[in-house]
Amino acid sequence: MVLSVKNLSFAYDSSKIIKEINFNIESGDFVSILGVNGSGKTTLIKCINKILNYSDGTVLVEDTDINKMQTRDIAKKIGYVPQSLEKGYMTVYDAVLLGRKPYIEWTLSQKDTEITENILKLLNLEKLSLRYLDELSGGELQKVVIARALVQEPKLLLLDEPTSGLDLKNQLDVMKIINKISKDKNISSLMIVHDLNLAIRYCDKFIMIKNGEIIVSGNMDELTSEDIKQTYGVDVIFGETNGISYIIPE
Repeated sequence: MVLSVKNLSFAYDSSKIIKEINFNIESGDFVSILGVNGSGKTTLIKCINKILNYSDGTVLVEDTDINKMQTRDIAKKIGYVPQSLEKGYMTVYDAVLLGRKPYIEWTLSQKDTEITENILKLLNLEKLSLRYLDELSGGELQKVVIARALVQEPKLLLLDEPTSGLDLKNQLDVMKIINKISKDKNISSLMIVHDLNLAIRYCDKFIMIKNGEIIVSGNMDELTSEDIKQTYGVDVIFGETNGISYIIPE
């Protein structure tokens, strides 16, 4: 088990945002977190990454309690892709190389540079390696953020709306990349996404949240129109074309 979340709760002051959340993620799983704005999705992954200190419950990463891990050790286990990245005056290569920080002692090793170059190649960023971040398109910048997380060699990848603000082609590119990486490198990926059709096309499992509580957790066979209505308040119809499932509002 790569990730095990048990009875996780989080509150701002006296207001509970996350309420006794329970789920597990196996190695290589690509899991989407779905729900309306304000349902607690971002708070959940920030608790898993120890960015926020949760009030109750347990988060285990490869059977180790996250609260007993040092920040540096967490960064070796968990790669985090936030909603936005401060661009700054930095090249793509340097921005990605920063992901090796948890492993660097005094100087860069050959392994650090090799991993960085391999990930740049994997995400087709080699030609952009000497470009500055503020010269990139939204899709290119998102790939850089993912690359920086991947050079950490994580067992778990947390992504907070990685397709937000991207055009259709770049949305598909990002989803394909995460799906491929999860399978080829056996990395577990937990991603917040708003587009239901992107989620059901590329993800293995789904966690639907409303008001800080899980409505349903499972694979496509376990997802029903009633679950979606309960989560979003919208009636939907399931369909399939050329082997690709989709959902449309009634």
